[in-house]
Amino acid sequence: MKLSRRRFLEVSSKGTMCLGLGSPFLMPQHVSAQDKNIPSGKGLDHLEFQEPQEEPELLKEAMFYTPLDELRVQCNLCPWECAVADQERGTCGVRENRQGKYYTLVHSRPCAAHVDPIEKKPLFHYLPGSLAFSIATAGCNIECKFCQNWDIAQVRPEQVKSYYLPPEGVMDIALRYECQTIAYTYSEPVVFYEYVYDSAQHARQSGIGNVIISNGFIKKAPLVELCQYLTGVKIDLKAFTEKFYREICRGQLQPVLNTLETLRDLGIWYEIVVLIVPTLNDNRQEIQDMSHWIYQELGSQVPVHFSRFHPMYKINNLPPTPVKTIEMARNIALETGLQYVYVGNLVGHPGESTYCPGCGKRIIHRIGYHIESVELDETGHCQHCQYQIPGVWSAKQLTL
Repeated sequence: MKLSRRRFLEVSSKGTMCLGLGSPFLMPQHVSAQDKNIPSGKGLDHLEFQEPQEEPELLKEAMFYTPLDELRVQCNLCPWECAVADQERGTCGVRENRQGKYYTLVHSRPCAAHVDPIEKKPLFHYLPGSLAFSIATAGCNIECKFCQNWDIAQVRPEQVKSYYLPPEGVMDIALRYECQTIAYTYSEPVVFYEYVYDSAQHARQSGIGNVIISNGFIKKAPLVELCQYLTGVKIDLKAFTEKFYREICRGQLQPVLNTLETLRDLGIWYEIVVLIVPTLNDNRQEIQDMSHWIYQELGSQVPVHFSRFHPMYKINNLPPTPVKTIEMARNIALETGLQYVYVGNLVGHPGESTYCPGCGKRIIHRIGYHIESVELDETGHCQHCQYQIPGVWSAKQLTL
């Protein structure tokens, strides 16, 4: 399937590009056509997609599972550790047991693809102003009642339009559109683990970075295995209580904290995002406890983003988060000792920018997803006082 330049412009002008409507791209709800940041002349006029192949050609055996008796299997990818009977699927809905072998149903089957600024992920200490080729498949292993992309994350593969794009094709598109990074995002990369793993291997061989935008609900062994091909991770820390995770996200907090500690130990670059939802996780004491844990266990230099909630999915009875609440959370984290604390979904707020802990000067000026200026050298040193700012600042850091 080929998307002509004329068709691309027609679809872009409508603000949505949707696989399910016959175009090879789905633009998730929080992505606007004006945000694409595709350089002039870099349209999608040469992109070609195919319909998914018939089974079993597209099936790929899953990684990280254990065969059990009576043709059952146990999945060892995420903390649910699903025991799955023959012809059944795990909690994620995208991994299926077929006669004692576990298969992923979404390998090479993206339902969403887009060129984004890396700031949209958000990753603020990672190649500022660069582009990321962003892809997703159907599925997730938890269910947040405020999910932004519920129409792809909270469905099974057969419920959303997808196209065939193998790992080498992912790499080719990233190269074609001068994307320094591939981002596995929008839904949950953990559930399309094998697709991420294979695509990341191909990309790193060509000097392209790989980042996952994840809920962090993954077991240690697969996380460690995948991180050898990743150059960055963004973790959504939903809240700091098991009650919130259990009742609002159908998940668990402790495995996410374990993931953050593993990322710390591995030395890979990672950032944390906390969506502040009014009355549910905006308690001052909870934010203090969270900030203290991050400072004590992860250190002062991990970037933390406090983002503003807007009514979405199953939570439509709450208002957007007050700006003062986001500012309160940021101030608490800064007072705790965290050095890089940001606000999200507040375009133009000073808290979008990066300030040097050494001299206090603004060294990365952001307005929304736009970079006004960067006053760092390629090794991440402040141009004013030479203070070392942690992060991924050069393409050299993407090479294996």
